[in-house]
Amino acid sequence: MKSVLKLMLLITLMTMSLKGFSQNATKKSSQDSTRIQLTKPIAKLVIKDLITGDGAKQELVLFSDKIKLLEQKIVLKDSIIFNLDSQIHNFNSIISTKSNQLLISQELSKKLQVDLKKQKFKNKLTLGGGIVAVIITALIVK
Repeated sequence: MKSVLKLMLLITLMTMSLKGFSQNATKKSSQDSTRIQLTKPIAKLVIKDLITGDGAKQELVLFSDKIKLLEQKIVLKDSIIFNLDSQIHNFNSIISTKSNQLLISQELSKKLQVDLKKQKFKNKLTLGGGIVAVIITALIVK
């Protein structure tokens, strides 16, 4: 273990004592290596390409905004269509409920008319029976 530590210390000291050097990019030459010279026709073409590229980027941004707006419109239209479909369904259910109520009220009206006729007949029988009873009582009493 001690020998490993000694070895590590030795390697560190040796790397620190070595002389380092780097390339020097500041040569005093007549031409700079980072500078590019283009001829006029090529420079004009490069400028045209840059302008059309910038225009294409702006157009892309506008088209993407337009697409987002159209997608929002589609979502809005879909929600409106869904709401209208649900309203149609609700109206149809209301119509069917009202139709059922109308049928039930017509059936009840018919039953009530039949019951009314029966009750009128009973009343006539009772009235007729009462009159007959009065006549019989009057005949018996005389």
